[in-house]
Amino acid sequence: MKKIAVLGSTGSIGTQTLEIVRTNGDIKVTALAAGSNIELLEEQIREFRPKLAAVWNEEKASELKTRVRDLDIKIVSGMDGLLEAASEPEAEILVTAIVGMIGILPTIEAIKAGKHIALANKETLVTAGHIIMPLAEENHVSILPVDSEHSAIFQSLQGGQEKALHKILLTASGGPFWGRRREELENVQVEDALKHPNWAMGRKITIDSSTMVNKGLEVIEAKWLFGVSVDQIQVVIQPQSIIHSMVEYVDGAVIAQLGTPDMKLPIQYALYYPQRRFLPGDRLDFSALSQITFEQPDMETFCGLKLAYEAGRAGGTLPTVFNAANELAVAMFLERKIRYLEIPEIIGACMEVHKNIEFPDVEQILKTEQETYEFIKNRW
Repeated sequence: MKKIAVLGSTGSIGTQTLEIVRTNGDIKVTALAAGSNIELLEEQIREFRPKLAAVWNEEKASELKTRVRDLDIKIVSGMDGLLEAASEPEAEILVTAIVGMIGILPTIEAIKAGKHIALANKETLVTAGHIIMPLAEENHVSILPVDSEHSAIFQSLQGGQEKALHKILLTASGGPFWGRRREELENVQVEDALKHPNWAMGRKITIDSSTMVNKGLEVIEAKWLFGVSVDQIQVVIQPQSIIHSMVEYVDGAVIAQLGTPDMKLPIQYALYYPQRRFLPGDRLDFSALSQITFEQPDMETFCGLKLAYEAGRAGGTLPTVFNAANELAVAMFLERKIRYLEIPEIIGACMEVHKNIEFPDVEQILKTEQETYEFIKNRW
């Protein structure tokens, strides 16, 4: 029986991970971690009976402790609690499904403890890939991608032909505003940006998809996951979200992974790799599929993607600035404090003033994040 810990268990990826646990019946959850949704976390604790649960908010952790006092479970809080959940002794795999750079330190802790990482926290590699990937290799730990696109690339590389890889074709749906010009996005409201045509995701990642910043983050993440330069990664708009990504080999052959838009497939693949398991759900019906279309990304209208390539090429602390500026800008947009088009404007302004540090340590990465936040708060 596999044993796993889940960080971000009450979010979209976390709840779907637990659906897979529930369906298969041969995975034991040893630790759960959440931010503040203790109502759902309590339900998860009572169903899956982990040994430990971590809550980021200390007051909520105290409340949860009272709510589950009839159970034999340890409740912890804050960053120390996340680190304890990440390194829970019995877990073999850590699912990192929390959002943001808060995932860096727990991922490092888990790798040092010898846990394989089912990675759904893209910020970890975007900002600290130069630390994470060598550390994983040193500790003989696998980094198993959970993002739909990165899982597709990972699956397309099976067969040991990584050295023959020529190019990654990273697909994108284009989000709800694909085909519009920049001037048509002037009056976009929060409700408009949250209407993704194909995927059901959390609020932050849905906004990121609409700006194509999410695809930019995926470009930088793919650079580290697959050991390529950002210029070997080509973003292709595939509006139907049927082809999840492709790889082109040196002989010109292109291998793709296709499927319905369902995050449970990449989650289950990561948890059971290298095995494949039956997964209930819809299947592609090629007789009903009229067409699969492709377009080039519009990097002028969706300039967040262009900025991501710039950050990915530069490396150092610039990807941290890109990520941190986007995190705060999206939060401000969701709170209706800024206009939609100010999201990429804020990212660009932060990148322009930043003095890049080429090989930052974790402390410098986290300091850069805070400096970026302060710059935005002082200017907007």
